Amino acid sequence: MIQYDEAVCRDVDACCQREWLETNGLGGYASSTICGMNTRRYHGLLVAATKPPVGRMVLLSKMEETLILHGTSYELSVNRYPGVIHPQGHRYLKQVRLDPFPVFVYEVGGVQLEKSVFMVQGENTTVIRYELRCPVENCTLVLRPLIAFRDYHHTTHENRALDPTLHVETGRLRVAPYPDLPSLYLTHDGDEVGEAGVWYRNFEFDRERERGLDFLEDLFNPCALAANLGGRTRLTVIASTDAHDVRSADGLRSSEIERRRKIVAASPSGRPLVRMLATAADQYIVKRGDETTVIAGYHWFGDWGRDTMIALPGLTLTTARPELARSILQAFAGSVDRGMLPNRFPDSGETAEYNTVDATLWFFEAARAYLERTGDWEFFRSGLYDVLAGIVDWHERGTRYGIRVDGDGLLMAGEPGVQLTWMDAKAGDWVVTPRIGKPVEIQALWYNALRVMEHIARTLARTAESIHYGKMAERAAGSFAAQFWNPSAGCLYDVVNGEERDAAIRPNQILAVSLPHTMLTPDQAVRVVDTVQRHLLTPFGLRSLSPSDPRYQGRYAGGQRSRDGAYHQGAVWPWLLGPFLKAYIAIHGGSAESRQQAAEWLAELRGYIAGQGAGQLPEIFDGDAPHRPGGCIAQAWTVAELLRVCVEDVYRSTPPKA
Repeated sequence: MIQYDEAVCRDVDACCQREWLETNGLGGYASSTICGMNTRRYHGLLVAATKPPVGRMVLLSKMEETLILHGTSYELSVNRYPGVIHPQGHRYLKQVRLDPFPVFVYEVGGVQLEKSVFMVQGENTTVIRYELRCPVENCTLVLRPLIAFRDYHHTTHENRALDPTLHVETGRLRVAPYPDLPSLYLTHDGDEVGEAGVWYRNFEFDRERERGLDFLEDLFNPCALAANLGGRTRLTVIASTDAHDVRSADGLRSSEIERRRKIVAASPSGRPLVRMLATAADQYIVKRGDETTVIAGYHWFGDWGRDTMIALPGLTLTTARPELARSILQAFAGSVDRGMLPNRFPDSGETAEYNTVDATLWFFEAARAYLERTGDWEFFRSGLYDVLAGIVDWHERGTRYGIRVDGDGLLMAGEPGVQLTWMDAKAGDWVVTPRIGKPVEIQALWYNALRVMEHIARTLARTAESIHYGKMAERAAGSFAAQFWNPSAGCLYDVVNGEERDAAIRPNQILAVSLPHTMLTPDQAVRVVDTVQRHLLTPFGLRSLSPSDPRYQGRYAGGQRSRDGAYHQGAVWPWLLGPFLKAYIAIHGGSAESRQQAAEWLAELRGYIAGQGAGQLPEIFDGDAPHRPGGCIAQAWTVAELLRVCVEDVYRSTPPKA
């Protein structure tokens, strides 16, 4: 159980560094800081995925909560307004725990009130329950819901277009402030409903201010809901885009507890870190129509091809859910166009974007991992092999953005103004790391894909094709050996483009060691891992650029241009610990000493997920100590790669296969 005591709960700054997250398997979520002060425009008690897994709308932002005890009112909420924090409900917050979902314990005048929040799997529904730990006379709880009804990337402001009408039924309220948005149902077992129709103005979102974005919002309060807790101990509210019966709350709660219990029980290891990662992994698996996909990160990412393929083994195979892996592979196989996987599906549901070179190559590795785990050759015979073969064919002929096999057998990619690799930051017309030519990890992934295809074709008795892929791989390996080794630095060049060699020390080269099929000699592999360790390894992951490089940016902060400038120019990426630790253990022959060292390197992240991370791991950290977290608070490939490497490499009880 992840738990925070009074020392953290009553320190508003400490509270605001810890953000809880609930998800619903559709792309929707509920999230805030542990004291309830929304510090992001993305926070809310019900952020509904109106076009699963995207189309996310902040419907219910928060509840203003007042406990009236023996005639005295105690405000339990926390908000930041210009120049002031009001109310200051954190002063009454005694404990917060994830058990298995967020539970908040308030203590007022010797009375303890427990609030729990969870989402229902497969629905845009959040259940909020308030319960006194023991009966108390003369006790009333008043809730004032604050609604936003807007896209989660934006903020809302007082306006006349909002319809304030409150539709009141027995045990249920409904608001529909705008005709083109879904209704919000508030099903409850309260005693009294009073109409309010009041705007609360000028909420400030600290994290958005820091990011140089719009940080002011007005929220509308349509009603006040009161419950006399003197004769009972519980008040339940079900906030949803569907009409519920409040009597279903107990069943919904029990079902969700049991679902989460099974996830923990199925964890591939009893180690606390693995169990926490397995629990976190579940939050990224979502539905897209009848198929399955992966949310790249919360709060603001949708499903991205690259992130999905990198995360797939850890999220689904390591957690013994191969049926989900197959569904994801099938869904993305159906989206292949001109030999490319989509980079992302836009939030508003427009045409998928295909501006990526590596997502497609990671597709081969995800398919290989699935096949290795399941032996499901029928899946490949029934169509997946043909999709993969078609991708290779398109790369041989050439596809979008100059992606093509060059005369030396290596893969070219890139055009001015376009970012195609995972180092894809772009601010306006400025592509921060264009990497046009032959990026090192693209060659590693390309060679790995060819060897995977060689093996699959041979097994499927497509002998001529297998021979063709094998020859392509051999040619690529020969060219790679001649062009990419940097003897003066004892590592690999990051990008080769004609006669140009980019000697920047970046983490991309670690993939040339960690992937199943490698083009490096054993000595080269050792030297690459050593270089990466000396220049890039931190307690939280690998830096995206060596601090010795004049372009290095050690802080990820400021407005968008400043942040984009540091995103891949120094920021630490914890997902890269997956391939790094795999490579480190491999070059040491899977020894117990190397696995013990890897476990020690994971200590800081283990502490983070149980502490500030509130059960999740973020997208990035600062390159410079103390390595503050940044980007998304919860990132799929971070969780997935650490889970995978823990189970497959770090904590394994037997040496890896020769």
